[in-house]
Amino acid sequence: MNPKSLPRRRHSDEFKAQVLHECSQPGACIAEIALSHKLNASLVHKWRSRARRDLAAQQPLAPAPFIALPITPSLHPEPATPAQGDVRIELRRGATTASMHWPVAAAGECIRMLRECLR
Repeated sequence: MNPKSLPRRRHSDEFKAQVLHECSQPGACIAEIALSHKLNASLVHKWRSRARRDLAAQQPLAPAPFIALPITPSLHPEPATPAQGDVRIELRRGATTASMHWPVAAAGECIRMLRECLR
């Protein structure tokens, strides 16, 4: 007989609850419980997943507790001063080398120029 031609079985909520209760016992083996009820283990896993999801949806989330942390100077260093110097880029391709030096203040222009060159 072709399994696809068999009608789907419907299981009552009470039956599912009984199977899930058996699965929640210490040392329970889902595969053994499923076989004892002539069920596929993946179906029982699906029921367990849905039950956990439904339980989580019913329980409102508790607000996370506020934890005060001490502020130490090492956690808040002084703001960095703007970098001095320039951006240095060196590109090599075979025997050809291209070097560029841009002031840090014009780093945006350097990026735009590189984008154009690398297209």
